[in-house]
Amino acid sequence: MSKQKEEKTNVMRVLDQKKVPYTAHTYPVGDAAPDGVSVAQMLGQDPAAVFKTLVVKGASGGYYVFDIPVAETLDLKKAARAVGEKSVAMLPAKELLPLTGYVHGGCSPVGMKKRFPTVFHESCLEHETICVSAGKVGFQVELNPADLIALAGGKTADLIAAG
Repeated sequence: MSKQKEEKTNVMRVLDQKKVPYTAHTYPVGDAAPDGVSVAQMLGQDPAAVFKTLVVKGASGGYYVFDIPVAETLDLKKAARAVGEKSVAMLPAKELLPLTGYVHGGCSPVGMKKRFPTVFHESCLEHETICVSAGKVGFQVELNPADLIALAGGKTADLIAAG
């Protein structure tokens, strides 16, 4: 059986270049990107350790990146507080690709066209590793959260809506 050459995403290339250890995961993709909880299930991962990347625009016009567990909802008030904005709003999906270089469902905190202030939900530090998008639908990378925060120049805060 011939070994298929593993497809590398831009995120994986950045991690390789920065010598950040990670494990690549792939999952099957249908017509639409599956929701994050489904991705976690397909990968056999705890949804609390699989993070989605959300991009918002602040009242000042600045852009911010937030990573939260896939089953959770971003609390926009907490998010605004975490970055010192009066308010923040989710970025419309059509603006995501031109701004970040990523499509909806394949957005990663690593390797965006430009570096934006990035905040991870504080629960990421409770896990040995977390998964984030590898920058393409169907691809995830699993890595140490402290390595990811350092690479993204990020910080942690309480970002999720009380359930």
